[in-house]
Amino acid sequence: MTDEELESIRERKREQLAHREANAEANGSSGAPDEPIHVESVEQFSEVTTDHGVVVVDFYADWCGPCNMLEPIVASVAANTDAAVAKVDIDQHQGLAAQYGVRSVPTLLVFADGQQVEQLVGVQDEATLTRLVERHA
Repeated sequence: MTDEELESIRERKREQLAHREANAEANGSSGAPDEPIHVESVEQFSEVTTDHGVVVVDFYADWCGPCNMLEPIVASVAANTDAAVAKVDIDQHQGLAAQYGVRSVPTLLVFADGQQVEQLVGVQDEATLTRLVERHA
């Protein structure tokens, strides 16, 4: 990827974030995005897990069949709950995966108030994830 392409992606993300923040303020919502956040750096991971009350983190890989099955489920959790959902590509962020003990994918972590409170391995259904979010909200 060229520097120009990366800058274009960054600009699009900035615009999306500004739009979401404006909508959240206008609607008085919790501020949790209604789409999964694709983590691009360790710093962003730290911000996401501490800036929102409840965060579901999906450690995944593009080549992983079960991860692909889980993708619409975590997207629905992002859209239908007050939790933020973060997606971490283990191939791009091996250090984060190692730091959190991710040994297989998909692995889901739940953070509440900046602290890890749950870890699930494998495909989970939406009801299970929604209950986890509600339990820690």
